Amino acid sequence: MSSLGLTTLTLSHFRSHRSAQLVFDGRPVAIVGPNGAGKTNILEAVSLLSPGRGFRRAATEEIARKPECLGWKVRAAIATPDGSHEIETWAEGIDARAVRIDGKPTTQTALGRLLRVLWLVPAMDRLWIEAAEGRRRFLDRMTLSFVPDHADAVLTYDKAMRDRNRLLKDQVTDSHWYFALEGQMSAAALLIASNRHLALSRLAGAQDSSKSSFPRADLALTHPEDEPDNLADALAASRRRDMAAGRTLLGPHRVDLTAVYAAKATPADQCSTGEQKALLISLIMANARALAADLGAAPILLLDEVAAHLDRNRRSALYDEICALGAQAMMTGTESSLFDSLGQRGQYFEVAEEDGLSRISP
Repeated sequence: MSSLGLTTLTLSHFRSHRSAQLVFDGRPVAIVGPNGAGKTNILEAVSLLSPGRGFRRAATEEIARKPECLGWKVRAAIATPDGSHEIETWAEGIDARAVRIDGKPTTQTALGRLLRVLWLVPAMDRLWIEAAEGRRRFLDRMTLSFVPDHADAVLTYDKAMRDRNRLLKDQVTDSHWYFALEGQMSAAALLIASNRHLALSRLAGAQDSSKSSFPRADLALTHPEDEPDNLADALAASRRRDMAAGRTLLGPHRVDLTAVYAAKATPADQCSTGEQKALLISLIMANARALAADLGAAPILLLDEVAAHLDRNRRSALYDEICALGAQAMMTGTESSLFDSLGQRGQYFEVAEEDGLSRISP
């Protein structure tokens, strides 16, 4: 299988890191250090090498190191099946972040065509028991990994919906104002639905073909009401109701993702905390296996504090699956003992903090 991953990562004024460079050798990476040292900040920087706002979903001005507030930059050299490339992404002040690939300005969507990055962070531990918005975001991140253009469909839909919602709040009744927006929403919704179903199919197939130590999660999409065959017509018929609500009540932005612990036939929201975590790991690894089959190379995995929530056997099983897949996984932990079963198969960095400044050593 071809290699896919980072060879170097350089941070400038990125959160607690004033200046840092990490050189990778392709093995899974264990980043060890006390809480607050800046381990997660490294993973967040890598998450910004993919489309979107990274796994913290932070505004650009929140990322810049304080008190300097000079803006921030992340630069990475990467290896892909078709050769090596350099990615730069940065922002100054409240400006939108910019992206360059091999020295040429480009869009965030282009990042998804070049590099696939998946993550599992502690904030996702309550995914199955909190609001549907987080599950939709989780679903769309997985979908984006299979269909990079999914981001464009979602952006098109969201922009048209915001414009329609503005008309609804202003109590505009002239149908001419709605016609084009509802047409755009309907066309984008078809792509979004198709992409999401493709992702669920690929995840199911990856779980079918695997003998993972983590439990199978059966996924399904649910809607608050019957999904219309023609969204444009349904939106037109729903204008009076939507106007009363002040927002659009139909469409892919109302979809929810459900999961069932297959072996126990138990909905994920009724599982124990440990079982919910195991289901998330199972899905991330299934996503990675499916991408590896599609691309001939495994994606980058960002696993923040994942080892701390697993017993020794589960940790060992996770490291075995990562190594068998050939994935460049970047994992954080407070104790080096959490990675004992990874052993020499991994590359190690230690992060310490002094006077608010993070320092990295091999």
